[in-house]
Amino acid sequence: METIKLRPHHLLCTQGYSGKGYSKAFVSYMDAVVERLRNNEDEKVEIVFTTDNLCENCPSKISNGVCKSDDKVLRFDKGVIDALRLDEGIYSYQELIAKLDEYLASGVEDERLKKICGDCEWYPVSACWKNIKTKKYII
Repeated sequence: METIKLRPHHLLCTQGYSGKGYSKAFVSYMDAVVERLRNNEDEKVEIVFTTDNLCENCPSKISNGVCKSDDKVLRFDKGVIDALRLDEGIYSYQELIAKLDEYLASGVEDERLKKICGDCEWYPVSACWKNIKTKKYII
């Protein structure tokens, strides 16, 4: 089974995702990836600092490595990179989200999450903070 490639901020998206998306193809693929990540305790991910597997069906992807929203997504990525001191490479998905959730929950309410991705178009309709706060997807 091929390792899932994720850009850093998608660690957050995989926790807050609730079946909404840009298109049927995007939602179908996201459903499969998120289910795999959430249900396999030993799942590894490859952290990449560019477009990843989740970007494949996103209408904002212009080409490999280029997103229409690059300024925003690169800022989201940097917030997660800084919080976890990440480098590109292979990691345990569960270890990453546990560390990220601990960092985010150590602030006041969702202030740290909002600082990273509060202006994401999905933030108002996602379950990101609720799922992080309750450690919903930490096995």
